Amino acid sequence: QVQLVESGGGLVQAGVSLRLSCAASGRTFRSYPMGWFRQAPGKERVFVAAISWSGGGTSYADSVKGRFTISRDNAKNTVYLQMNSLKLEDTAVYYCAADGAIVGPNLVVVDLSRYDYWGQGTQVTVSS
Repeated sequence: QVQLVESGGGLVQAGVSLRLSCAASGRTFRSYPMGWFRQAPGKERVFVAAISWSGGGTSYADSVKGRFTISRDNAKNTVYLQMNSLKLEDTAVYYCAADGAIVGPNLVVVDLSRYDYWGQGTQVTVSS
């Protein structure tokens, strides 16, 4: 079992940066592909970024490519989402997720349905 706790959200102005963290419990964190998803009011939860368990593979949604960076520190059981040049449309609840399947070291999982464990979410609000 894995428990995920997000932090780092808040109310910020457009154009600034924010870093989200997701702390995971469990000794097997380092073997899990991880992902960040977001859900805006009245919309479905969508993929933002993902990283392989080795950290060697990453993938991003087109809407955040070049602005967001996903990383992980397996020694700290933590995955990060660095968000730069925030836009109004980035406003959403951000969730981190872990895929509990046994996969290769560089496999990146972008399919929401593949993820087994979810955090409670952290709100990011971008204002003009």
